[in-house]
Amino acid sequence: MSYLILIRHGQSTWNLEGRFTGWVDVDLTENGKHEARKAAELIKKLNIKIDYYFSSLQLRANNTLKIIQTSLNDYQNFIRAWELNERHYGILTGLNKVEMGKKIGKEKVHQFRRSWDLRPEPLDRESPFHPLNIETYNEIPKENIPDTESLKDTYERATKFFKSKIEDKINYGNIIISAHGNSIRALCKYLFKLDKNQITKLESPTRNPILIDIDKNLKIKKCKYLDKERAKDLLIY
Repeated sequence: MSYLILIRHGQSTWNLEGRFTGWVDVDLTENGKHEARKAAELIKKLNIKIDYYFSSLQLRANNTLKIIQTSLNDYQNFIRAWELNERHYGILTGLNKVEMGKKIGKEKVHQFRRSWDLRPEPLDRESPFHPLNIETYNEIPKENIPDTESLKDTYERATKFFKSKIEDKINYGNIIISAHGNSIRALCKYLFKLDKNQITKLESPTRNPILIDIDKNLKIKKCKYLDKERAKDLLIY
């Protein structure tokens, strides 16, 4: 039996500004760092040894994980993978969510954010917000860099990585994955066998790790949010 902990990064600068962030590599706010420290305290109270750490390529998730490691006094290297990146929001990238709600309607914005297979229009490859023009992603083969994505696209890349690089490690120790709202939702869909309607309702709040008690066959014995006061409905238990 092992523990798998999923943690969404703390508040980022663009979270604070209410902007569609996606693959733009912004950092944590001071509040985001505080949220990461709060998450670290919750994990530390579990008093378990973490054997493997994973994160996306993105600064906000990496720095959240580093803050957690500092609290745990564990500075082992962690694996960074673009497959765990946030969903690419295409042409919406950088736009304000409230302003877009006024312009195209709240329901349309909700559809773009929550639908399973709806992609926004592709982002112009000349845009400074396009991952092709962001140094963080220079090592990713260009054919793997999207112009836009749906949640389904995010699910396919995140679960492919999980199956090939993480799944077998569940037999050998406890794991933390520091990632993003949509990549965590994608992993939850896979692990909890949610349908595409259920996954649109699943929330992954910042600074609230999901603790999953899981066996080598990926059978979940129990799961919970560590911060009970900010717990969301996992749609399973």
